[in-house]
Amino acid sequence: MAVAAPPPVAVAAPGPYVAPVAMIDDRYRLDAGDKLRVVVFGQEGLTNSYAVDAGGAITMPLIGLVQARGLTPAELSRSIAAKLRNGFIREPSVACEVEAYRPFFILGEVAAPGQYPYVPNMTVESAVAIAGGYSPRALRNSVKMTRSNVAGSVSAVVPPTTLVSPGDTIVVGERWF
Repeated sequence: MAVAAPPPVAVAAPGPYVAPVAMIDDRYRLDAGDKLRVVVFGQEGLTNSYAVDAGGAITMPLIGLVQARGLTPAELSRSIAAKLRNGFIREPSVACEVEAYRPFFILGEVAAPGQYPYVPNMTVESAVAIAGGYSPRALRNSVKMTRSNVAGSVSAVVPPTTLVSPGDTIVVGERWF
């Protein structure tokens, strides 16, 4: 009796690499609108959620204002620890993580333009979907994105697979039949 060969196994081609959320936090720069979870180990009165205000700072008990704008969560942890070490806690151990990212904005020819919560690893295409999809007059191949950073703002026409960052503004153009 002949034994049949096993069927061939299909293997999917690897897709583009997407960094996990923890890796994003390592290079993510804080700004107004971010909500942070700050844990000061052994100090329940200081452990809390803090929002980065319009001035780019958080306000904590004992140490007051701490500048957060432009810092990574790890850099903010070190800054808080340094302020606490200055007369309040001998050897503070501080951890800081982003609890909620600042929103992104989508304007132009989408069903529901406005401000939406940021979701890690979101693309322009998924941002358009969150805003209800393209309107009938949308120029789908002309999506402009503006991103602000420490050096200023940069605008460019981008493909739908471009990753969106917190605080980005996406504008979908209008087509003229």
